[in-house]
Amino acid sequence: MKRLSLLALALGISPLLMCGPAAADDTPSVAAKLAPLTKGSLPDIITVYGQVGPDTASRHVLIAPVEADVTNVFVRTGEPVTKGQNLVELTPSPASQSSYEQARSALSVADDVVQRTRSLVASHLATQQDLAQAEKNATDARATFNALSAQGAAGPHDITAPFDSIVTQLQATPGDIVSAGSPVVELVQPDGLMVIAGVVPSDAMSVNTGDAVTLTPIDGGQPIQGSVSFRGSFVDAANGLVPVDVSLPQGEALLGEMFRADIDVGNINGYLVPHHAVLIDDSGEPYVMVSNKMVAKQVSVKVLVSNGNQDVITGPLDPSMPLVVDGAYQMSDGTPITLQSSQGAGAASSGGN
Repeated sequence: MKRLSLLALALGISPLLMCGPAAADDTPSVAAKLAPLTKGSLPDIITVYGQVGPDTASRHVLIAPVEADVTNVFVRTGEPVTKGQNLVELTPSPASQSSYEQARSALSVADDVVQRTRSLVASHLATQQDLAQAEKNATDARATFNALSAQGAAGPHDITAPFDSIVTQLQATPGDIVSAGSPVVELVQPDGLMVIAGVVPSDAMSVNTGDAVTLTPIDGGQPIQGSVSFRGSFVDAANGLVPVDVSLPQGEALLGEMFRADIDVGNINGYLVPHHAVLIDDSGEPYVMVSNKMVAKQVSVKVLVSNGNQDVITGPLDPSMPLVVDGAYQMSDGTPITLQSSQGAGAASSGGN
């Protein structure tokens, strides 16, 4: 170095100018893998959690037609039943039986009155108006009697399943006295099951009926496919979420089962990069490193969506500057870049630098 300085002085050149390139060479380079920046997209997934339950149309509540004693219950909650199967046996209460006997007696009397009135009309001792009134009274009495008979007031009778279904609730046990119109059994049709969930209000407007949904059981079972069948337009005050229902293939889930629902609401476009190429600075902001003529340059970016292995990012990126895929964590602005040996000469030319 001393001899070089003396030579420079002899030639009239400043020694500092001759040392400039040597100083730049002193900056250590970092071996890196580069890849061109490319446009791409990833699905925009909104994840919610919910439980399998019935929709409103598939629920059916069977009621006690008259005041009655619950004699027998033939099913249990959660049991699948077939159309016509006996569910609960009811025996009319003394009051119901009394009403039935009174209606039967009233009908008998009304029929006798009609017959007598017809005889009187034939003898010109009653008018046609009298006969019409007697026939009306008989018709009313028969209607009351038939209604009580149909309701089971005549004696013990069974409540049966109107269709193939699942028993979701029993509201009576043997020995209970149920009033007329009170619920006894609740049923759900199997083809009416769905995952009942909710989405945060900020994501709600992105969800639409028909969106594809991947349903994964919380216990780790195999995923199944469904779709959004309903998205509410209000925030439920109980949980702060907008209600979302997801349809299920029949027979693929159990009533009450818990699921994670990944709703595909479309695609997000930007630069598609490996997830590990996106770094975080000291302020918690994401950035990437690019190669500007084989010199590292840090560029702040925004991650639009991530699927674990890949990210879609946006920011002031120049497509002519390749992305540093590996080795970026060792770099800062101005770090010289050398290519990893695995990339070879071809990668150097494809990197543009």
